[in-house]
Amino acid sequence: MIEQIAERLDEARKLRLIKPQDIDIDKYLKNTDVSAKVKSVSVYMDGVVDGLINPSSDDICPMPWPITHQDFNFRLGEVTVYAGSNGGGKSLITGLIGLHLIKLGKRVCIASFEMKPQTTILRMMRQFCGENLNDPLVNDRNNYVKSIGHRFLSFASENCFIYDQQGSTTPQMTIAMARYCAVELGIQHIFIDSLMKCVMSEDDLNEQKSFVNELCAVARDHNVHIHLVHHIRKLQSEEVQPGKNDLKGSGSIADQVDNVFLVWRNKKKENNRRNGMQYEESDPDTFLMCQKQRNGEAEEFYGLFYHHNSQQFIEKLGGQPFDFDNKGRFRA
Repeated sequence: MIEQIAERLDEARKLRLIKPQDIDIDKYLKNTDVSAKVKSVSVYMDGVVDGLINPSSDDICPMPWPITHQDFNFRLGEVTVYAGSNGGGKSLITGLIGLHLIKLGKRVCIASFEMKPQTTILRMMRQFCGENLNDPLVNDRNNYVKSIGHRFLSFASENCFIYDQQGSTTPQMTIAMARYCAVELGIQHIFIDSLMKCVMSEDDLNEQKSFVNELCAVARDHNVHIHLVHHIRKLQSEEVQPGKNDLKGSGSIADQVDNVFLVWRNKKKENNRRNGMQYEESDPDTFLMCQKQRNGEAEEFYGLFYHHNSQQFIEKLGGQPFDFDNKGRFRA
């Protein structure tokens, strides 16, 4: 059904696609001008003082959820990891964050190696409009879907780019893609889903360390924010709360990046509800847990609720999803 809808969305295909053949790997793989990096402290002082007196709103962005605004901001020049189990909601969380950044006027590139561009766009459209596009109860569904496609294109086409490559890639190609996005396209936020699609072997800890180190260098050198989706190792039970030490692969991943969030579904609530056992409806469906924030003030846990039709995570049970479409009409 999703593929059938995707075929109808001619306008959605006009979103900006970046293809591997567009990128000169050798040109963008390395930033080798070392001499330009050695500077006197005097070069930076005016900027440091001015930044304290007049902080730039371009350098920091909040997350979508107001409960996070006092604790966390996305800062340019940093890397954030979102880790969780398979099916834990990492891609939905980062898709929602991407929409929020686009609404703030930030340029975003999404490199999802696990989904076709059409599928990525359809997910974002569903979160954008707050409606299930596969709902058979919608009247005149063809025109309804086309209308949403047009509105989404108007919302996203200037600031949303999709990297068109599925399956496994290489660290070198991913680094080149990130530099290309920053240098040629002025993109400020780059989403990479996921690390394990970029580094083929889960056992190659040195390659993982090197790849994440290069991502941190790209973020720092080009003043962009890189959002990296990752997985956690299999725990004793899905109901066990993970920590940053449970990230798959090299322990240096959490050490090198600036921020670490764990996305943890409330499996105990889900299992009790499924099995007809007692559970608290007011308990969050998912926890977004800040396990590291190098340049921030707090590491907090945020409880979120899943809104099925929109595939959004929201702050309040029974609340309304984010109204990116400015239509103000949603169903639970």
